[in-house]
Amino acid sequence: MKNTLIAVVSVSSVLFNSGVFAQNAKVGSLQIDNAYTRATAPGQQVAGGFMKIENKGAADQLISASSPAAGEVQLHEMAMEGNVMKMRQLKDIPVPAGGAVELKPGGLHLMFMNIKTPLAAGETVPVKLKFAKAGEVEVKFPVNAMGAGAMKH
Repeated sequence: MKNTLIAVVSVSSVLFNSGVFAQNAKVGSLQIDNAYTRATAPGQQVAGGFMKIENKGAADQLISASSPAAGEVQLHEMAMEGNVMKMRQLKDIPVPAGGAVELKPGGLHLMFMNIKTPLAAGETVPVKLKFAKAGEVEVKFPVNAMGAGAMKH
C-alpha cells in the first residue's frame, strides 16, 4: 500500500509539473523548441509568447498565430528607435533557410491580445502557428511563473 501511494504521488507530480517545461514541435523542415509564455495578473489583457524556430530547409515565414486563450495573437518586434524602446506589429517573421530565429523577451515575440482568462503558472496554452510553406502546427505553450524565462532541461 505504501509503495503504491508513493508511485501514485510520483506519477501525479510528474503529470502536474510537466506543464512548466518548454514545449517542442515539428512541421515540415521546421523545429519549434522551448515554447513558453508567462503567467498574467488578474485583469492583464496581454502576454508574450516565446520560442526558437530552427529551419533545416528552404526559407519560410511565420505568417500568423492563434489561440483560444486570446482574442487575437499578433506577431511583434521590440526595437530601439533612438533612446526609446518601441513595439510594433509585423506581417510575418522570416525563418532563414538552414538557420533559426528566436522569439524572446525584448525582441521578436508573439503577443497574446485580449486574454480571456488569466494565464496561471503550470497551465498550458494551445497555440496554432501558421507558416507560409511548412503549413500549420499546434504547440502547447507552458505558462511559467511571472518573471520566469524558459526552463532548460
